[in-house]
Amino acid sequence: MEVKHKPLTDRGLLLATAPLTLLMITFFLIPLGMTALLSFQGTQYYRLVWTWDIATWRDVFSHWHYWSIMLRTLSMALNCVLLCILISLPVAYALVHRLRSVENHIKILIVFAFLTDAVLKTFGWVLFLDRSGVLNGALEYLGFAPSATDILFSPGATLIGMVYNLLPYTIFTIYLSLDRIDRDLMLAAYDAGASRLRTFWEVTLPLAKPGVLAGGVLVFVLSLGVFLEPKVMGGGTRPMAAELIRQTFETRVNWPLGAALTLVVIVIGTVTLAIAASVMFRNPSKPGEAQK
Repeated sequence: MEVKHKPLTDRGLLLATAPLTLLMITFFLIPLGMTALLSFQGTQYYRLVWTWDIATWRDVFSHWHYWSIMLRTLSMALNCVLLCILISLPVAYALVHRLRSVENHIKILIVFAFLTDAVLKTFGWVLFLDRSGVLNGALEYLGFAPSATDILFSPGATLIGMVYNLLPYTIFTIYLSLDRIDRDLMLAAYDAGASRLRTFWEVTLPLAKPGVLAGGVLVFVLSLGVFLEPKVMGGGTRPMAAELIRQTFETRVNWPLGAALTLVVIVIGTVTLAIAASVMFRNPSKPGEAQK
């Protein structure tokens, strides 16, 4: 059955999308434009000066310090995405195929943990990872030296907090993809002699790719703006992009530089979304054909 698409100039389509368009213009495009204009200004005696030059951008591209923090942010974001996907795949698979009787209860618990205030969750991890906390006490009881339990205020602690707070995004996107897969395809693979591992690798995982990519993109983009985890669990020793931008605006009172760094993070996120979209929609008909 051929689906007819309405032209972009269709009056009904324009009226239906007008509220969303107005919302995007008011709360996204206009602030983004103001941020871009602000990046071409200057400061003098901690006050904004309308100079209209590229001195701020020269400052951004001439100092390795800014880009080292951006690279650190990218590295942490990619590690967070990888860990979230590796943890979410077995969890989502178990919810779909092994835990149907308690599936709703587990989903409610995940949502409840996700909706809990991020500050409470983060400081809860601080108490858990502290030298006098539960984890260190257990490790010392097992014979580990005190130096082996220094997890808090390190990049590892920051990554733990990021994964914990962002994990539901990948769990639920992968779960939705797995739940839509026709079980007859897996049964056919079993009948053809494929093992469970091979069936998962060659049938289940390719069909779940949209959910994996969608969850990975969500986690990556949100990881670029994390602030609480590196500040509290990481101790602020290795700041990430959000902390750099906060310091630029509040401590240095350099709004043009803060605006330029904000645009750099936005561009990184936009490029990521574009790459993910090109991967997801390169062959849009194949997933549908595989499920027929």
